Amino acid sequence: MDFDLFVIGAGSGGVAASRRAAVHGARVGIVEMGRIGGTCVNRGCIPKKLFTYAAHYSEDFREAAGFGWQEVQPKFAWRDLVAAKDREVARLNQVYEGLLHSGNVQLLRGRARLRDANTIDVDGETVRAKHILLATGSHAVVPEIEGEEFGFTSDAAFDLPQLPKRVVIVGGGYVAVEFASIFRGLGVAVTVVHRADGILRGFDDDVRTFLTDELRKKDIAFRARQSVKRITNKGSTLQVHTDTNESLAADGVLFATGRAANTGDLGLDLAGVRLNENRAVQVDADSRTSTPNIFAIGDLTNRKQLTPVAIAEGRAVADLLFGPGGRHLNYDLVPSAVFSLPPVGTVGLSEEQARARFGAVDVYRSSFRPLRHTASGSDERALTKLVVDPATDRVLGAHMVGPEAGEIIQGLAVALTAGATKAQFDATLAIHPTAAEEFVLLRTKAAPKAA
Repeated sequence: MDFDLFVIGAGSGGVAASRRAAVHGARVGIVEMGRIGGTCVNRGCIPKKLFTYAAHYSEDFREAAGFGWQEVQPKFAWRDLVAAKDREVARLNQVYEGLLHSGNVQLLRGRARLRDANTIDVDGETVRAKHILLATGSHAVVPEIEGEEFGFTSDAAFDLPQLPKRVVIVGGGYVAVEFASIFRGLGVAVTVVHRADGILRGFDDDVRTFLTDELRKKDIAFRARQSVKRITNKGSTLQVHTDTNESLAADGVLFATGRAANTGDLGLDLAGVRLNENRAVQVDADSRTSTPNIFAIGDLTNRKQLTPVAIAEGRAVADLLFGPGGRHLNYDLVPSAVFSLPPVGTVGLSEEQARARFGAVDVYRSSFRPLRHTASGSDERALTKLVVDPATDRVLGAHMVGPEAGEIIQGLAVALTAGATKAQFDATLAIHPTAAEEFVLLRTKAAPKAA
């Protein structure tokens, strides 16, 4: 064998797994056909957060007058933002490649395809490995509709030649919500068309409703329970036609209609690797596929499509094969954020999930106007919410919509992972004045929702 472990895909999960395996003394190789860092670095988390920062400045400039700043008249340059993003992505590409080199991981360039359970073809070169880790990620899905060629996905959104004046976003998940916030913050008229009753399916219902109301205050329009049937091009204007016979004029159409695992042309059938009903790789709790020496992590398995999850899964595989092993992720306690304006942070179970699993639950909820906006003039509000198991007093979920929600929920994720109770939240002193203090000041149970 050429390697003890060979990793296909040098995204965040693949890089983390390969480096951890090398630390344990394994001979490790990794192959990548694109830029190092995967979706997160090149087309996801990093550029998205940079664009979110940029979008927020429009509110900051407008609200500055409430704090005594006068005659703030900014001018936005789309090309400058794209260039700044490109510089940071290029820097991170080099950082990731340097981490592989310093971690004694051999990097190969090219397209990899399995020949059997131990053999990989990399652009005509044969590589053999005792264990193989699949970490090829996912890709944005484009709906099969007439005129789909006139739209673009989140991959292209970061490199548009110019900023459109009107955008229709198709989809209601976190990618749709984040880009709706980004485009609106940069001055674009935004309409979100989604098939479901509400946005962010799978999130807590109070969070979904509250965020929708806040986004509407920013003049983001929503078309719920609608589907886009076709897109036509009339001169310089696109017409987006829905199944309710509505026609929406736009300069750009963003497809945020989900992601699919990159399982095509990998030779999985030749190695006996089975897929599930979603065409993602089927794995067990150890991330092991139907072929015992082949593992899969990250978006490829469609468990939780989040960068830290892929990293944790990759390290767990490396530890299982070459280290102490024994670690399994608790997917109920994966913290996440939606970088909308305002942002969402959440960890643990939603109220709906908790009720389905535990029956009766106690809910503590607060909606308030952040201190900043008492002077800024903005009518933006924030939401904090705790879901508690009355039998044990353990906090099952924490949810927030408001300033720095992601930063705040990260700290609460430690508490929930440690099994914190509502009594321990109550016994914790507040930092005043902050939005985070609301989580330790919640005392009144919310009335049960009507059936």
